[in-house]
Amino acid sequence: MPVAVAIGGDPVMSYIGTAPLPSGIDELLFAGFLRKANVPMVACKTIDMLVPADADIVIEGYIEPDETCIEGPFGDHTGYYSLEDEYPVFHITAITHRKRPIYQTIIVGKPPMEDCYMGKATERIFMPLIKTQLPELVDMNLPLFGVFHNFALISIDKRYPYHAKKIMHSLWGLGQLMFSKIIIVVDKDVDVQNVDEVLFRVGSNVDPKRDVTIVEGPVDVLDHAAPLMGAGSKMGIDATTKWREEGYQREWPDEITMSQEIIDLVEKRWKEYGIG
Repeated sequence: MPVAVAIGGDPVMSYIGTAPLPSGIDELLFAGFLRKANVPMVACKTIDMLVPADADIVIEGYIEPDETCIEGPFGDHTGYYSLEDEYPVFHITAITHRKRPIYQTIIVGKPPMEDCYMGKATERIFMPLIKTQLPELVDMNLPLFGVFHNFALISIDKRYPYHAKKIMHSLWGLGQLMFSKIIIVVDKDVDVQNVDEVLFRVGSNVDPKRDVTIVEGPVDVLDHAAPLMGAGSKMGIDATTKWREEGYQREWPDEITMSQEIIDLVEKRWKEYGIG
C-alpha cells in the first residue's frame, strides 16, 4: 500500500490531518474550503500518489498490511507515555524537500500544550455542523484538561423529559464524539465555558442514582484506564433542572439571582459606596 507523508507547507494542511471529518468528506476538499482556494498538488517521485505542492518535506514509501513491529513508549497528548504496541512498518522509498525546508511539529505533553488549541479550533469549527443534527445544542466545551475525549460539557435547550439522556446517547453515536468519556449536560442558561459554573450545577442538580448514566462502548485507544484497548465505559451526568415528568415530585427551588434593575443601580452608585 503506497503512503506519502507531507510535512509543512500551508498550516491548514497540518490542521486537516486532525479534523474529525464525516465519512466520505475528503480532507483536501475541507482544506480548500478553509483556504478559500484549491490545494495545488504534484506527483510523487517513486509512488503513484499526489501530495500538496507547497509541502516542505515529503516522505514516500509503502506499508505491507500484515507487517507490524513494536512502537513506543513515547510521550503523548494525554500527558502520559503511550504503551508499546504493534503498528505498521513504513518502508521509505524517497524523501524530497524544498531548498530550505522547515520541519513543522508540535510539542505534546500534559495539557495545555500546542495540540490542545487545535482541538479547541475543531470544537468551534464543527459545532455548527453538530447543531444541524442536534438543534437543541446551545454550546459545548471540550476543556483543555480533558485532552479532547475525557470531558464534554454540553448546554441544551431542554424541551422534554430525559432530553439530557437523549443528548448523551446522540453524542456517543456521532463521529469521534463517541469517545467522550464523561459528558455533562446542563440547561441553556449555564455558561459551559465556565467550568466552575458547570460543576456548581453538577453539585446542586445531580442525584447520582437518578442522573448518572453508565454505558459501554468504544473509547480512545490512548485511554489507559480502559480495561481493554479501545473499549470501556463512559459516563453521562444530567445536571439539568428536573421536571415532574422525570419523576421529580418535590418543588424545585428558584436560583438566587439579582435583578438587572439592582445591578444597574449598584453600578450607577458604585462610587458613592466608597469601597473601591
